[in-house]
Amino acid sequence: MAKNRDEKQNSGTPGEGEFSLEEILAEFGHGRAKHAGQKEEAEVPEDTIPFPVVRPKGREAPRAGGAGKVLRFPQGERGPAPAPPPQPPEAEKETAEEPSAAGGETDEDKVVAFPGEEESANPIAEGLSRLVQKADAYAEHMFEEEDAENDEEVRRAERYIPGTDQEEEPEEDWRERRRRRQPPPAPDLSPADLARRYRKGLKGLRVRGILVLLLALAALYVTLAPGLNLPAPSVLSQSAQLRCYALAAAQLIAMLLGADVLARGLFSLFRLEFGMDTLLVFSCAAALADACTLLRLDPREGQMPYCALVMLAIFFTMRGTWLRRRGQWVACRTAASASEPYLVTLDEGKWNARGTYTKWSGSTAGFGSQMQAPDGAQRLFRVVCPLLFVACLVLSGLASVGRGRPEDLLWCLSATLTAACAFSSALCFGKPWHSLSVRLSRSGAALAGWDAVTGTSGGSGILLTDTDLFPPGCVSLNGIKIFGDFPAERVVAYAATLIRSSGSGLDKLFHDLLRTQGAIYRRVDRVQSHEGGGLSGEIRGEQVLVGSAAFMHLMEIPLPQGLNVKNAVFCAVNGELAGIFALRYVLHGAIEPSLHALIRNRVVPVLATRDFNLIPAMLRQRFKLPVEKMEYPPVERRAELSDPEQEHSEILTAVLCREGLGPYSEAVVGGQRLYRAVRMSACLACVGAAVGVLLAFYLTSAAAYASLSPANLLIFLLMWLVPAPLISGWVNKY
Repeated sequence: MAKNRDEKQNSGTPGEGEFSLEEILAEFGHGRAKHAGQKEEAEVPEDTIPFPVVRPKGREAPRAGGAGKVLRFPQGERGPAPAPPPQPPEAEKETAEEPSAAGGETDEDKVVAFPGEEESANPIAEGLSRLVQKADAYAEHMFEEEDAENDEEVRRAERYIPGTDQEEEPEEDWRERRRRRQPPPAPDLSPADLARRYRKGLKGLRVRGILVLLLALAALYVTLAPGLNLPAPSVLSQSAQLRCYALAAAQLIAMLLGADVLARGLFSLFRLEFGMDTLLVFSCAAALADACTLLRLDPREGQMPYCALVMLAIFFTMRGTWLRRRGQWVACRTAASASEPYLVTLDEGKWNARGTYTKWSGSTAGFGSQMQAPDGAQRLFRVVCPLLFVACLVLSGLASVGRGRPEDLLWCLSATLTAACAFSSALCFGKPWHSLSVRLSRSGAALAGWDAVTGTSGGSGILLTDTDLFPPGCVSLNGIKIFGDFPAERVVAYAATLIRSSGSGLDKLFHDLLRTQGAIYRRVDRVQSHEGGGLSGEIRGEQVLVGSAAFMHLMEIPLPQGLNVKNAVFCAVNGELAGIFALRYVLHGAIEPSLHALIRNRVVPVLATRDFNLIPAMLRQRFKLPVEKMEYPPVERRAELSDPEQEHSEILTAVLCREGLGPYSEAVVGGQRLYRAVRMSACLACVGAAVGVLLAFYLTSAAAYASLSPANLLIFLLMWLVPAPLISGWVNKY
């Protein structure tokens, strides 16, 4: 169309009524520049011109930019204007808004827009944009009618259905850890047999330990008396050789009193289990040989041998052994006191992709084998002690023979080996284990040895069921009300049947009520648990609903006006309320501190309850429990987590002899604290032993007899003993 119009306009004689393209562009650019408030000159590239360029003959195009050479459109010199070309809607709108050219038109009013100037450069993108806008508009109005119908139902569900926590997906761990070679397990004896075995000889071990302590104190007095000018028998004060022989004799007696402890260390050597007790055997031999040969080989400026320090090491080893055995006896006696105990295991990935403690009923198989396994300190010492022993041999040879003093070899061996035998080695596990076992025994719990706590770590969870929060006797019936023409026996039977089929903690309470009313359980079909806090089932063709007041509101069961029952069980038959059972929940005094102890030790309580009244809102409002730090799974997962037939770990954590959360939480928290305390104490003992060996090597190589005296070495060993009782006392403080 534009081409025909151009041909028509250019069909006349050149020079008459014709205008060049430059003149048109100058006129158009002049008008648009004024209209836009920008520069008067405008350059338009030729590739934007939609019609062919025709330059009239005999006329020279004016220069661009000359304002005086801009020509106006003549009026009245041409014929009727041709019809305007088709324009897009935006251009038509702008054209319609422009004032008419009739009367008082300005130059700006005469500007004619180029056809297609406002069109988009990318029609595909423009089409997609319009399509997206239509889709958004359709989506906004698509569910308006459906939402209008279900608005009341949605609000009711949001009001009465408690919120639940979603479970995270477990992360795949492609790193495979090489398992350590484990020694063969000990025979799995029953807890009663083990208790009798550990009790045998326990009193004699304690008495012998006291005798060794008295001998060690006497030997220590004889050792320190010459240097501190303390009064001593004239026979010993006048003869250094007699003092050495007296110390050797006292050490020999102490070794005989602690023969069982030293024999265990010696036999461990043949089993390739080099522990701290084995290192003590070599230390006793070196100290005894040094005491017998001291005056003949090297008098060492009157310094005494280390027999008294070795005797103290024997005493602390016997003390730690007694504490360990007595703790084992207490734990086995507690585990054997219940015919049907509860077992606690740490199941990996049970909830939220992390290890979770679970309590369940079963036999104590595996308890005896775990109890006889070596503890954490012994396992660490069996790795470190061989290195310490080799270091003692090598460094002693370097400090004596390497320095040209072979007569000091026994002294160097005695000094390094005595410094390596940390006094706290046997107390690292024995002391905290004994104190924790005694405490747990009072609560009715027993840890299953060191293997029970090896898998503990921060961030674990613990499953809490109905009986954990409210043991039998903490929930009582506060009244019954029957509605309509329903018989009381029938309503009680229906409610008790559904509660029994759900495995709720209210089963015993309704079982006693059932027997009181002379009713029997009915056969129920299609039992289903609902998230709103209730149960549904079909009994003899009747639809039965049992649940809380919120569940009745969800099921649109009309409730009596002015009903003010905080905790109750409602029963409805065929859409009609049949009965209300008012309940009274009493929180045991140990529940709240147990929950706080779990949370402080980074053990997350997971509510795996089946009682529809035990929801976070009720526990927070009624008993002020910290439910914001607990987790509440959906109803299906709660049923799975509290299923008595689910699989559990083969390693026992604890054996419980009582109901409730008290012994359950004490066993879990105590096990975690024991694990951290033993590892910390054992690591400090190893560090102290290594530092002692290095310090002894430095002083023996320099022949500093006075600096490495028995008194100075005693102070060093006692300083490294202090952390063990402090850390052990921390285990019980929760």
